[in-house]
Amino acid sequence: MKRIIQTTYRYRLQPTVTQERHLLQFAGARRWVWNWALAKRIAHYQTTQQQLSYNDLSAALTQLKQQPETAWLRAMESQSLQQTLRDLDAAYTHFFRRTKQQQGQVGFPRFKSKHRNTPRFRIPQRVTLAGRFVSVPKIGKIRAIVHRLVEGVTKSATFVREPDGVWFVAFVVVQTVSVPQTRPIRTSVGVDIGLKSLAVLSTGETIPNPRYYRTQLRKLKRAQQSLCRKQKGSCNRIKARLAVAKRHTKVRNQRKDCLHKLSRRLVRDFDLVTIEDIAVQGLARTKLALSVLDAGWGMFRSFLTYKAERNGTQLVIVDRFFPSSKRCSGCGSRHPALTLNDRAWTCTSCGTHHDRDLNAARNLDQEGRRLVEAYVAAGLAETQNACRECVSPIV
Repeated sequence: MKRIIQTTYRYRLQPTVTQERHLLQFAGARRWVWNWALAKRIAHYQTTQQQLSYNDLSAALTQLKQQPETAWLRAMESQSLQQTLRDLDAAYTHFFRRTKQQQGQVGFPRFKSKHRNTPRFRIPQRVTLAGRFVSVPKIGKIRAIVHRLVEGVTKSATFVREPDGVWFVAFVVVQTVSVPQTRPIRTSVGVDIGLKSLAVLSTGETIPNPRYYRTQLRKLKRAQQSLCRKQKGSCNRIKARLAVAKRHTKVRNQRKDCLHKLSRRLVRDFDLVTIEDIAVQGLARTKLALSVLDAGWGMFRSFLTYKAERNGTQLVIVDRFFPSSKRCSGCGSRHPALTLNDRAWTCTSCGTHHDRDLNAARNLDQEGRRLVEAYVAAGLAETQNACRECVSPIV
């Protein structure tokens, strides 16, 4: 049985000075067309109380290229400009299809500023990877750091310049792969994520919290102070801004590398992984926001989700109200008087002394196994055939 998945391949570009200037021109043209189309749609609606479609804007853009004032648009990549109109049309459609509450959270499409928005553009076709180069229409071959080859059918290529001045290209690829067979549950683990330790496994292993942002906070503070002292518009201010951006990029890359390695190891070594559904957005509004965001709990869960799906590992998300810390993993009795300051406690029923995080991880592991067994018992009598192959994957 086959299925279709999307994979993104991201490569770092090493353009020349001329090529980087062309990339910036393409990004500027994309921003200009977005603002022009958005202004045209707003003005048309205020006049006629009707919406402009993508076809209307595309025809207007074609006429715009024939005018002397905007003839410079003909030197830009045409597919990138058309993709900008599609993106604006999709933003309009999604906004008006949302509820009033969702509209208040997302907001109406806004104009893009040259100084605040990240330079980017997207080309749906004709961008190919040739050896160690990326072939871009009207620019040529740009040298790239190719760490792996693209496998599948390329649907689009997005070029973006990070705040530290480095250009990247991201290929969105559609692949046809075999559906992974869910592995029989022979090994399982419960993962309790936290702030003191990044993760505590039910096996007894503790993953220390590296706290990448806090370790770089002193250097970030000095770099930011240096930026504030520079005169606006000066070359030294540009250099100071790049220094701050490079610090933040390093922290982000360190965090992603750590979470990628941990999530990969879990889905490779265990057949069943159980974690807790934590309200990250709610905790991000408390005094623990800096520590929670520095730990990257949401990123860790997203990494686990897609890697477990592609690897055939079963991932169970336990409800956030499950008393993983207050329940004894030995006898099952609860300890309701447990507070956040209690890092260890003794069960009054069986007398077992528990470490708070390790006990929570063991409870999560037990609950994950129980949920899987309940699912199998409710609707699926067998999960393996006579050859010990999985016949009924749990999704």
